[in-house]
Amino acid sequence: MPMSKNTPSLSRRKFLGASTLLAGGLLGAPQILRSETLGNATKSAANSRLGFGFIGTGQICTGHLKSFSGMKLVQPVAVCDVRTWQIEKALGTLGEKGYTDVASTAYYEEVIGNPAVDVVCVTTPDHWHAAIAIEAMKAGKDVYVEKPITLTIEEGKAVVAAEKKYGRILQVGSQQRSSVYFRTAANLVRNGMIGDIQEVQCRLGSFPEPPENPKVVPVPDGFDYDRWLGPTKYYEYSEHRVKGDYRGGWRCYWDYGNRKFGDWGAHHFDIVQWALNRDKTGPVAFIPKGFEGAGHHHFRYADGISVFRDKERDQGHQIRFIGTEGEVLVKRGGVFTRPKELVRHRFTDADDTVYESKNHRRNFIDSVISREKPICPAEVGHRSNTICALAAIAERLGRPVQWDPEAQQVVGDQTARAMQNRPRRTGYELPELNDAV
Repeated sequence: MPMSKNTPSLSRRKFLGASTLLAGGLLGAPQILRSETLGNATKSAANSRLGFGFIGTGQICTGHLKSFSGMKLVQPVAVCDVRTWQIEKALGTLGEKGYTDVASTAYYEEVIGNPAVDVVCVTTPDHWHAAIAIEAMKAGKDVYVEKPITLTIEEGKAVVAAEKKYGRILQVGSQQRSSVYFRTAANLVRNGMIGDIQEVQCRLGSFPEPPENPKVVPVPDGFDYDRWLGPTKYYEYSEHRVKGDYRGGWRCYWDYGNRKFGDWGAHHFDIVQWALNRDKTGPVAFIPKGFEGAGHHHFRYADGISVFRDKERDQGHQIRFIGTEGEVLVKRGGVFTRPKELVRHRFTDADDTVYESKNHRRNFIDSVISREKPICPAEVGHRSNTICALAAIAERLGRPVQWDPEAQQVVGDQTARAMQNRPRRTGYELPELNDAV
């Protein structure tokens, strides 16, 4: 039986001591800077600094460590990972920025429970996002969580409820919303510059299938593998299963994500929602590739607009909006339109323009200070991730899935409806929302 995530242990204390030595070259307890020391006792002073805790320090976290630690209003306080070598790397990155008194632990509860931590940055694999984000908001912390916001639809509903109940700021790391190219594309589509939208195409690519019989090897020293698995099913350890690799690794497994739907789909479907002004709703039908001859996976909105996966490649686009009077094609390197002159269109205050953010992380910090919603709060991230999860369910079942976006329930398919959630291992239950605010 797995150890409860709330169970302290002697080995944890030893790890804390060792990681503190790595961080500051000192023996003994971690040197933790309290909010009062940072001038942040009320969390509202204009010149206060926000204590940051980084939970999950793999590949995607490196950019966050460097960017957030370079902001004058941010004070890195703690890092957390289940792998000691990832802790060492993170501490080294912060050390290069001049931060040496940073606490470290394998237990995210210690970061969340630290009174000096005001904000947590969650960059774990997808299956851990919901539990950590909810626990942090319950403790009065604001949260930056990588996309997709959660692994399952029901987890997403719980995170949205927690954000509302506890009045916290949560930003989902769907950073394409803070790109001038995707913002331009969304504005052109929203304002009818290419007429009525007939079809959208998104390029996601593909992952290889996980190995059928991965080599079982001993768990490396310094790696709490059971805790990495967390709420998911237990498997014997193999290197491929836990590998952080944008081309595969854990992202290949349905256990920890929704494969390419939860990878690039979380980015591109989010922009589709934004451009079509549907952040509070979603599609009604999901049709998998191969069903009754369907050449491509696609989903459809109630008004008939269909969004296809990997249908065509044109101008190297990642998203292609096809309208009755033109097209908008966008990727991270630029935006292209037909007719060409549309890309130079200048919008006025009278137009229906989208929320403007020029820096996704900065937008989050600004929202933490102002208490105004960021560009991608919980509900927005949840609605986009719902598309990813439903597309994955349709693919896994090999049949269409009908969806009621208002009730947020699968229609007429009990098996598919059950897949809106997933079983959790004992000791790793999703945190319940308490009555206190």
